[in-house]
Amino acid sequence: MLKYLSNYLTLAGRFFKPKKAFWRINQNIRSRELRVIDADGKQIGVLSVQEALKKAAEAELDLVEIAPAAKPPVAKIIDFAKFRYQQEKKEKESRRKEKKGSEQKEVWLTPFMGESDYNVRLERVKEFLGEGNKVRIVVRFTGPQMSHREFGYQMAEKVKSDTQDIAGIDQAPKFLGRQLMMVLTPVKQKVTPEVSS
Repeated sequence: MLKYLSNYLTLAGRFFKPKKAFWRINQNIRSRELRVIDADGKQIGVLSVQEALKKAAEAELDLVEIAPAAKPPVAKIIDFAKFRYQQEKKEKESRRKEKKGSEQKEVWLTPFMGESDYNVRLERVKEFLGEGNKVRIVVRFTGPQMSHREFGYQMAEKVKSDTQDIAGIDQAPKFLGRQLMMVLTPVKQKVTPEVSS
């Protein structure tokens, strides 16, 4: 029995897709009264479904129920194809932003690296933070360098001070094996209005 159930669940997962957004339009709207908004975004008021359908027909547009949970439900007089396209575009954009901002990037440093190498890595850190990603700073130690752990903390402190205006500390510097790790998170910058004299 269990064997058949697991096969069914795999088949069900393969063939059944999650539901997409669903809007009731025109005659499929079930409510008796609706709060109606016209194509320009102006609120018409609470109307019966028949009156709302009549107004939509006069404008040669569709009546779309956009907030069915509201009391009374909210419907808008719009071109449904255009509305659906805009909603799908918004959804796709939000998924893209969510995916982009959730990444964690990693930048490797050494405790005794040269100034030019450090500046290149620092620019990469600033670029990642500017894109809205978290950045893990890893200071790698090799062999005899492990006896000078304080230089790793100095390197982490240097990165922290060089990025203090655009980043905050998500995880303080700590050793894991032969590596010192620290996580920086981007900080939203406040826009200050200029004072004209």
